Amino acid sequence: METPTIAYKRVLLKLSGESFCKPKGFGIDGQAIEAIAERITRIAKLGLQVAIVVGGGNFFRGESFSQKSRIPRNTADYIGMLSTVINAAALQESLEKFGQPTRVLSAIDVPALAESFIRRRCLWHLEQGRVTILAGGTGNPFFTTDTCAALRAAELEVDLMIKATKVDGVYTADPMKDPTATLLAKISYDEVLQKNLKVMDPAAVSLCRDNRIPVIVLNIFKEGNLEKALRGEPIGTWVGP
Repeated sequence: METPTIAYKRVLLKLSGESFCKPKGFGIDGQAIEAIAERITRIAKLGLQVAIVVGGGNFFRGESFSQKSRIPRNTADYIGMLSTVINAAALQESLEKFGQPTRVLSAIDVPALAESFIRRRCLWHLEQGRVTILAGGTGNPFFTTDTCAALRAAELEVDLMIKATKVDGVYTADPMKDPTATLLAKISYDEVLQKNLKVMDPAAVSLCRDNRIPVIVLNIFKEGNLEKALRGEPIGTWVGP
């Protein structure tokens, strides 16, 4: 069987916390995380270097929680960072059950579960063929994991960032609310910012624009979508210059 041609050497995959559970669910669902791990293992075996930034929304959202409680935003955000460590540990175990060597590196120190994120160490793991899961966000409150993904993509000099979602890409409006919403095949960073499209937060989009990192927004749960993106085939929504 012929090995598919991959258009990239190093990619960063941004996984939302919701990817780890059933729709509108909470915590980690075994079937959901195994499906993700199987897809990641498959693309890692194609020979490219894979870094992953995980969110924590399936457990905790710092900003919304702080608005509904007396816990200040900075503390709530740190709780959210710990949620990403939980997801990272679970994803690591799932990947290794499929035989994929993996390392978790965290921006906040959790030595029992993860190494500290150091750029050179992360690059070394990638070069050794290990999938690196990057937890703890940026290590700072008031920043989303999307911004963390854009930051790590720039630090690691990736060729492509993939924002893995449960929808097919970026639409002109919310397709769940507006039946006339259409899928956008391609859009520029500036258009995302000007139209205030909910692709990523503005800081993340600006980081990608300033470092010329292309982003593909796609549905990770559709079979073959990741491979199509990595082969350079049209899939989802391309966000770029």
